[in-house]
Order: sequence, then structure tokens, then C-alpha cells
Amino acid sequence: MIVSEHFRLRLIHYRVFIWSVLGVLFVGLVGFFVFAAAAPRVAEPPSRTTDAIVVLTGGSERLITGLDLLHDGWAQKMLVSGVSSAVDINTLLAAVKRDANDFSDQIDIGHSARDTLGNAREAAEWMGNHGFESLHLVTAGYHMLRSRKEFEHVMPKVEIVPYPVFPVSVHLDQWWLWPGTTALLINEYVKFLASCLRSSIEPRGNLRK
Repeated sequence: MIVSEHFRLRLIHYRVFIWSVLGVLFVGLVGFFVFAAAAPRVAEPPSRTTDAIVVLTGGSERLITGLDLLHDGWAQKMLVSGVSSAVDINTLLAAVKRDANDFSDQIDIGHSARDTLGNAREAAEWMGNHGFESLHLVTAGYHMLRSRKEFEHVMPKVEIVPYPVFPVSVHLDQWWLWPGTTALLINEYVKFLASCLRSSIEPRGNLRK
């Protein structure tokens, strides 16, 4: 009788564990589909100027888009965050066939960031040094949700206007038909969850290195 009762309790615990794991997996799966659906598919035309433009490195489309916004007068200065320490402004602009003389002293580059959180902290310090209060954030559409969350957490008093770009190799529409895009979104979703967890613990506006 004692053995049977012990076995029954172990069976109950096992079932609770299994259902808990299935519940977590279900919630995670639903969250992933919501995340994938929320990733921006189009960039709305700019509707207002901001003090600055911040471009996150990761593709020539981002830099070209930021330069176009700057050239068209949607901001007065631009930061390219996360640039290799071996690259200067002339080299960076030459890579996208732009002349540094066309932008005078409007462009700064940051070398300290190694990830998206680093981008946010680097941009926050730069924004503070210039007294800026608003920015256009330029990064890939699949990367925008996490980037915006990091920036809003580090700069809670700064207005952030997202301006996504769309690499031709990433297929956000019908992403489930493209294994590469699916893997990219899963990786981004996991990082987004980690960002949410850290943000719930770390104080807003924290610039700690």
C-alpha cells in the first residue's frame, strides 16, 4: 500500500512536470508567431524631422538609408554605431560610394558597441553629449523590435522613430517557407526574450558598461 501511494505521488509529479513543460512550449510557440507577425514589413515615409539618425551596422542597406534620410534633411546629425575600430568615416562612405565631403561634419561613427545593447548605450551617450531628444532608428526589419526595446530602455526620455530596412535575403512574408529566415527569426526571438528578462531587472536609463 505504501509503495503504491509513493508511486501514485511520483506519477502525479511527473504529469505536472510534463504538462508544465508543454505549457511553456505552447506559450513560447505562440509568442514566437506573435513576434514574427509584429516584425515590420514596410517602412512608412518619414513624416517628421528628428534631432538625429542612428544607424546600426549590419548591412549596406542600413547605411544607405540613413545617408538618404540625412541628405534629405530629416535630421541634423547621424551616428553609425558598432563600426570596426579599423574603419574611419571615409572608408565607411567609400564602401557605399558616397563622398564624405557631401556630409561635412554631420556623421559620427561609434566603435565601442559589440551587440544591440551596446548600440543603445553607445547611442545614448552620443545623444546626451549633443543634447538630442529624438532620433530615427535605422536597422533591419527583423531586428527592429529588439533594437527599439533596447533603445527605449536605455533612453526612456528620448523619442525613437523606427525606420526599418529590408535586406533582399530576408523574406518576412511567408517566412515559414524560407528556412534561413525562419532560423533568423527564431534566433532574434530568443534574444528578444533575453532582452525582456534583463529589462525587467535592470533599471531604465542604465548606461553601465
